[in-house]
Amino acid sequence: KAGDTTGQGRRVLLVEDEDAVRAFASRALANRGYEVLAAASGVEALELIEREGKVDLVISDVVMPEMDGPTLLRELRSREPGLKVIFISGYAEEAFARNLPPSEHFSFLPKPFSLKQLVAAVSETLRA
Repeated sequence: KAGDTTGQGRRVLLVEDEDAVRAFASRALANRGYEVLAAASGVEALELIEREGKVDLVISDVVMPEMDGPTLLRELRSREPGLKVIFISGYAEEAFARNLPPSEHFSFLPKPFSLKQLVAAVSETLRA
């Protein structure tokens, strides 16, 4: 077993517009002990944070209606500069990373991903 993959006491905001992906990832993380707040859009994610408070990590799709992942990241960073973020996307990282400042720090997990890859990415990002 590579590292501790339990999420006890950790709160994750998952932002994904595809219902099936959101359900799979939410279930996978909840089964590892993470408290998961799930949103179908960037706008919904901001409302959730406003209502529910601080999270330890945001996992966000890049391409979504209403508000894309990079725009959501900029908005979240204005509120909490050190927030940890993992972008998930079927597109190459370079395709959207150029829309962000070079100093921006985030992790990236390409779609499709397995349960094991998701849990490992979350665990690594939270440890960093």
